[in-house]
Amino acid sequence: MSTAAPREPSLLQALLPLLLLVLLLGAAVYLYGDNASYGANQVSLMIAGGVAALVGIRNGMRWDDIQDSLVRGISLAIVPIFILLAVGALIGTWILSGTVPTLIVYGLKLLHPSFFFPAVCLICAIVALAIGSSWTVAGTLGVALIGVAQGLDMSPAITAGAVISGAYFGDKMSPLSDTTNIAPAAAGSELFEHIRHMIWTTGPSFLIALVLFAIMGMGSQAAGVGGDAFGDLPQVLGAQFDLGWYLLIPMAVVFALAAMRFPAFPSILIGALLGAVFAVIFQPELVVKLADRETLARPMALLSGAWMAMFDGYNASTGNAAVDDLLTRGGMSSMLNTVWLIVCAMGFGAVMESTGLLERMIRSVLKAARSTGSLITATLGTAIGANVVAADQYMAIVLTGRLFRPEYEKRGLAPVNLSRALEDGGTITSPLVPWNTCGAYMAATLGVATLDYLPYAFFNLASPLVAAVLAYAGFKILRMPPRDSMSPEAAPSTTGTRA
Repeated sequence: MSTAAPREPSLLQALLPLLLLVLLLGAAVYLYGDNASYGANQVSLMIAGGVAALVGIRNGMRWDDIQDSLVRGISLAIVPIFILLAVGALIGTWILSGTVPTLIVYGLKLLHPSFFFPAVCLICAIVALAIGSSWTVAGTLGVALIGVAQGLDMSPAITAGAVISGAYFGDKMSPLSDTTNIAPAAAGSELFEHIRHMIWTTGPSFLIALVLFAIMGMGSQAAGVGGDAFGDLPQVLGAQFDLGWYLLIPMAVVFALAAMRFPAFPSILIGALLGAVFAVIFQPELVVKLADRETLARPMALLSGAWMAMFDGYNASTGNAAVDDLLTRGGMSSMLNTVWLIVCAMGFGAVMESTGLLERMIRSVLKAARSTGSLITATLGTAIGANVVAADQYMAIVLTGRLFRPEYEKRGLAPVNLSRALEDGGTITSPLVPWNTCGAYMAATLGVATLDYLPYAFFNLASPLVAAVLAYAGFKILRMPPRDSMSPEAAPSTTGTRA
């Protein structure tokens, strides 16, 4: 016996869960402020997802199908979750080993407050361009640069914005990046054509960010290193840790693995294990102290302390409360709240997609996009909206690309226009959404709430705006020649290149 197909949802039905989510999230921020992501946002996402599921059931969907979509949707977050846990372990062992303290001391010597913010942005951009991973840059260099900022008495929120701006510029322009490969694959363009076409929106956006960071650093020349709270930070760290250039080897290994296209999870986990080994070799007394197990033989105490740093992070006791707060962090356990947020967000996005509510909203947007400028702007807005609703940049890129690609072909627009818009709207804005996998990761890794660094992620804010302005101006909007005038060799690629 055949069952009737589910009814198509109305626009009002599609908007209902989203509007409810916006109201609940707003109430959560009002009631709990920066602590909203420690439970209130998760409840909001689950309630909104439940309403979306009820709409789907009312339209004829079976609960079993919705449940299956939940499983599939959350499964997309499994790899990011494991990466997040590995980064927690890495932060714990790299602090215990002295890797992060060494980076902080070197940074305090090399970076002056007057050019600190643009320098942070440039450093992260160069490294991300070389290795193709914004997450790796934030989880390694980013953590240390936040420490340097606090040592220089600079704003951690602005520093996080500079780290994210640089990391996402480099990630976006690197052929080694996964999103830089996914976007042209979804749009039907070629990888290096896609990267060249992105320069016209990405270049001006990055220059805007550098100028704004330079302005933010003006007047900081007189800031005392360490400020009142941190005192003589290099001396405090030097007294606590055995510091030296050799402690940067774990970071060099992780960057080398990333540059060789080694998968992110094993690369970061190897870095964490290497940090544990370096801690045992170069900071044995700190490792034993962290274990706090007087009855254990020394070899077992060393094993216990290094193991503890991986699952529960490092607990500093320097005698300086500000420095202790800076260094007491890391461990897989520190990431569990973020994992909770990601699971709830991915579940909401999965239900919205499986019930057809997300596609219904996007089709309404498509109908209103009549000019080329409005079509590209609609693509940007849809990718941003998908980051909010689906909570994952990959879903934002692939889903938006799948739904908009026929319209670009119909209007004779070259695929690189679509792939560039997918990156400008999907990749770049993902760390600006607190419950998106990228936003949750950056907040947990850098120790700065998403809404705190959001106003200072200048590159991420400027990129979609620059793309929209250029779209309406008609600047560098490429068109496809008529099909009958193209030779097979001249025809644009219809498949993305996986670098």
